[in-house]
Amino acid sequence: MTGHELTTANREFFDLVARATVANPFSPERYELDLQIGRSPDRLNREQAVDASIARLKKELQRLPSLDLGDYRPSEKRRLELAVLFDVFHDFGPQMDALVQLQLEKGDEPVAVPFAREMLGRLKEHGISSSVSERWVSLLYQIRRAYFFIHTTLVGDSASMHRLRQRLWANVFTDDLSLYEARLWNRMEDFSTFLVGETGVGKGTAAAALGFSGWIFFDAKKGRFQRSFTESFVPINLSQFPPTLIESELFGHKKGAFTGAIDDYPGVFGRCHRRGVIFLDEIGEVDLSVQVKLLKVIEERVFAPVGSHASKRFEGRVVAATNIAIDELRRERRFRDDLYYRLCSDIIEIPALRGRIKEDPEELRRLLSHIVENMIGDSQEIVDRVCAVIEEQLPPDYSWPGNVRELEQCVRRVIMAREYRGDSAIGSAPASDPMEQLGQKMAMEKLEVRELVSTYCQILYERHQNYEEVGRRTGLDRRTVKKYIRGE
Repeated sequence: MTGHELTTANREFFDLVARATVANPFSPERYELDLQIGRSPDRLNREQAVDASIARLKKELQRLPSLDLGDYRPSEKRRLELAVLFDVFHDFGPQMDALVQLQLEKGDEPVAVPFAREMLGRLKEHGISSSVSERWVSLLYQIRRAYFFIHTTLVGDSASMHRLRQRLWANVFTDDLSLYEARLWNRMEDFSTFLVGETGVGKGTAAAALGFSGWIFFDAKKGRFQRSFTESFVPINLSQFPPTLIESELFGHKKGAFTGAIDDYPGVFGRCHRRGVIFLDEIGEVDLSVQVKLLKVIEERVFAPVGSHASKRFEGRVVAATNIAIDELRRERRFRDDLYYRLCSDIIEIPALRGRIKEDPEELRRLLSHIVENMIGDSQEIVDRVCAVIEEQLPPDYSWPGNVRELEQCVRRVIMAREYRGDSAIGSAPASDPMEQLGQKMAMEKLEVRELVSTYCQILYERHQNYEEVGRRTGLDRRTVKKYIRGE
């Protein structure tokens, strides 16, 4: 066997680089690997640690006897391939970010990739074939795009937001980037995702980050990607449509299928391209009859527009969301178990704002800075003003029931009227869950039986708004339940 062989020290170094290349960039593991690669002190932040690891990698690559991967033994080649990917990815990172921004501005028409020739040249200099180089351009751009949307649109440094970014990244590339690149890049439609969380937490933002991050082939002849990533995300809020129109919005219709159907209409399933993402928001609001049809499409991958017998193939991926507790919907038989199991390849909870602030009080100011910048540009004066109004006019335990969406309206109201009194319909509800409060009192042995029963009945009534249902769940008669709830 001929070819260069790495030294033991080089082999250990490039093994670290290989692990970092395929690691989740939002994970603690990746941070630790960057510190090891760059021989950096742990006081560095993530960005500094990455910069240090890149700098050392470049030095180690220059020390090699050859930069052509074909000159090395097959056992060494994979290590060096991943090192080249790591190096090229970070060198072209700013240019790929600029391409993402440009494509967002241009919309659905794919834009030219000005750095494509240079990137392909870099890869070919390392002895990588044209076909593999073009495939790697597709992969590198997908990785950068996913990082861009997950990092920049999901703002916050609380622990729960760090966990959320990790989960979303794994939802795009799975837990193993090497396995994804080798076998799963064209099979992700088999993996559906359920996003859960309260209203206003940002489920749509998380879904868009997934939708914009799918695989798109690079067309070297045209010097651009085959499709704009903006076409890959097809959202629909199912609560906006009456039952009579839901099927048409989902599956489309043929001209003349019903009164008012004056043209053919594709529906969201018809508009979703291969490897695209359909986002079914508020799926908990959908009738059981429509759930059956959704299940059939997801399982069989075919659908027919209303008024047509011609089947069409669906080759996209489904992301669904609800702000209603899905377990409660299933217990009440308002959501089919078989559809739930078809959608729950992964279940990701988007954290509530009050929990994020509890984890890290600075989270509120970070979000305010982001919201203000998006509205009017960078203005610390406005951020300071909003913070002052919140501190003066809201109770310290205000629970932000409308979450980030409410915070956005808070900013607008402060800008217009310099006041914000909170959600008057809900007020300053305790930040912690009533069931948690109940458990804490029980743990402290400071809870009388009457208070226990009364509080439990009140919690159930708030959820179900029905005395009979509370009685059924507690084994009490309606009159007794009513007394406990009213505190009589």
